[in-house]
Amino acid sequence: MKNDQKELSPGQRDELLGILKARFEKNRNRHEGLEWADVHTRLAANAEKLWSLHEMEKTGGEPDVVGYDQKTDEYIFYDCSAESPKGRRSVCYDREALEARKMHKPATSAMDMAAAMGVELLTEEEYRQLQQLGEFDLKTSSWVKTPADIRRRGGAIFCDRRFGRVFVYHNGADSYYGVRGFRGALRV
Repeated sequence: MKNDQKELSPGQRDELLGILKARFEKNRNRHEGLEWADVHTRLAANAEKLWSLHEMEKTGGEPDVVGYDQKTDEYIFYDCSAESPKGRRSVCYDREALEARKMHKPATSAMDMAAAMGVELLTEEEYRQLQQLGEFDLKTSSWVKTPADIRRRGGAIFCDRRFGRVFVYHNGADSYYGVRGFRGALRV
């Protein structure tokens, strides 16, 4: 997943922009009042952010615009795949948790993978905002950014949707499961 250039080829760029445009048009409810032409202009001027969106797409996240922050003048993208992105599952929470495991270590951690992709893990609040746009993680769960006081005690939090409700749970930060990944957020 490491790419020091963090830049797409013209073909990759055009393909990704086509995918993002189609998803944007198909899911207008996620970004009412926003226009693709404006998003496209912003993306075309941000090669590194496009690379991050490509990483989100490549790992199964299906990123889409979920809002626009007028204060910072940024478009907000979240992973909008129905389930936690397949290419980001079976990871513990962070590097500290990964290094603390004595046996059966996962390949990486959610925080390390997000940093390598140039994205942030969703916060609990962002996760709840995402769930207002549809029903996500009906069979999987997603790590979310964990408050420092919980992390200091060895824990981490994750969320899912069951029985028509969003649930927030805790687990040891070193745990990992085939049905738990993470969802990313990117501001452009």
